Amino acid sequence: MRKLVRRHLGKVVAGTAIAVTGTAVMVGITLPGAAGAEGAPEGLSAASGEQDTGRGGSGAGPGAASPGPGVVAAAPTEGDKGVGRDPLTDGELERAKQLAVAPVARSGENVSGGRGPQVLATDLAEPEPSGDNVAAPRRAVVSYYDYRTDQLVTATVNLTASRVETRGAQQGVQPSPRRAELREAAGLILASPLGAGLKADYLDATGSALTSVEPLTLSGYVYRKDSEARVPQRLDACGVHRCVRIITKITNGPWIDTRHLVVDLSARTVVATPSA
Repeated sequence: MRKLVRRHLGKVVAGTAIAVTGTAVMVGITLPGAAGAEGAPEGLSAASGEQDTGRGGSGAGPGAASPGPGVVAAAPTEGDKGVGRDPLTDGELERAKQLAVAPVARSGENVSGGRGPQVLATDLAEPEPSGDNVAAPRRAVVSYYDYRTDQLVTATVNLTASRVETRGAQQGVQPSPRRAELREAAGLILASPLGAGLKADYLDATGSALTSVEPLTLSGYVYRKDSEARVPQRLDACGVHRCVRIITKITNGPWIDTRHLVVDLSARTVVATPSA
């Protein structure tokens, strides 16, 4: 199977063959909190199944009444603020992001070159080692990447007091790419001469021209130089620069292997590697 994939890099591969390889890649290198196949919730890989919500009384245990076919229970009304270990509400998520990125809201740069940094994740902070979790301030941890400085920034936001308590910046730390970054990487491949193989394979598979990333389902991972036998000179900055490989699939169709291409999102360049 490995010979088949390597011999046809950039080619359409039968769904059953590449699905096994693709899953192995994602399971082997995707980190916790990574974006899986596009369209999956943040933090879940494409191979993830349904998860128990962990909320008491919501399961269909013995004696539980079935809602019947076609009946959907109404979602509970969400308040502006959560309590204790409740998941962050939409309002809290937005407020946490605004407070966290405020210092670079105008000077920072996102993956597409727009104003403001690229927010990667916003999570409820772990509670203090001791104390009343219900009465404790609600805190969120926001991670974002500033493409202008190539820095990963993590900020802890006190939502109760509406202020940032801690902030730390690191360079050379590369978390797994998020959905917007995967889409931007695919768009750069399509705009590059090296995207000709992807376009040709899509045309062969569908009979239509590939002009945007919309028909593709995407997953991917960070390109790490230390795991490569040969690193092209144009990828020497990867590690400081944000470089990714993407795995493409025609939505409801076959996979197309594009792992031999590395996208430097910081430099906005596409480079072919000797092997994937």
